[in-house]
Amino acid sequence: MVLQRASHLDLAAIMDSGQCFRMSQVEPGVFRVAAGDRWVRVSQAGEGLFAFDCGQDQFDAFWAHYFDWDGDYGGLMASIDPADGFLTRAARYGSGLRILRQDPWETLISFILSTRRNIPAIRRCVEALCARFGAEMGEGLFAFPTPQALAGAPEAVLRDCALGYRAPYVLGTAQAVASGRVDLAALGALEDQALRRALMALPGVGIKVADCVMLFGYHRLAASPVDVWIQRVIEERYGGVSPFERYGQCAGVMQQYMFFYRRALAAGRAGPEPDMELELGQAAGEAAQREKRRRA
Repeated sequence: MVLQRASHLDLAAIMDSGQCFRMSQVEPGVFRVAAGDRWVRVSQAGEGLFAFDCGQDQFDAFWAHYFDWDGDYGGLMASIDPADGFLTRAARYGSGLRILRQDPWETLISFILSTRRNIPAIRRCVEALCARFGAEMGEGLFAFPTPQALAGAPEAVLRDCALGYRAPYVLGTAQAVASGRVDLAALGALEDQALRRALMALPGVGIKVADCVMLFGYHRLAASPVDVWIQRVIEERYGGVSPFERYGQCAGVMQQYMFFYRRALAAGRAGPEPDMELELGQAAGEAAQREKRRRA
């Protein structure tokens, strides 16, 4: 057992944030996280104190990196424009979110599977794939399948794992990686635009999936995937203009705050939101006051 302190870490929020699909709550306050061919139990042992059911060497070698333990999320929250009311509320609501440092291969396949699916359905599909093609790890858990395991699978068997029309995409991507034609580790050396183009050359990878893989698999924090929830935010709260450009290299973190908060609003777990026109008027007034003080 390892005890570690961290701020801005909410295990339940991360589990429901849509960035990983192999994290589950096994009892109140206790979470089981599977990544690749590893798994661990994590629980909150006190204010800002977390217990990992592993040795210190395992935590240092893998889980600290996975949870982005040294990330300055307080600093990222402090960088939010105070005039951006929606994002300010979203960050406050999702202040325990972090961008996990996941494996590019696992992230790539998981997000190919995610197209036109909700989070529970993605989880079921990923677990079916792991149970069919992954090595057993204990407690009913299976490792994420290797590229070689999926590359040799008949398409019909992949479809049995509820992949549907995504089966040939998974098969084609697995064959490209297993054969060495695509080196996911080497892609990590590319700049963002080149990395996005390389990912979009793979079967089943459009711009949204590519941006998800960049953000969650390569930790490219400038990537800000736009799905149906984020598109609603852009239209409802920002007049159809994306707010992410102003946040540059931390836009992906802001995207997660907005995604998590907008889904919570829809489910009635957060809100209510203030009237947008009133809020825009208040923001304009505050900006005018700041400019007046600056000129004084």
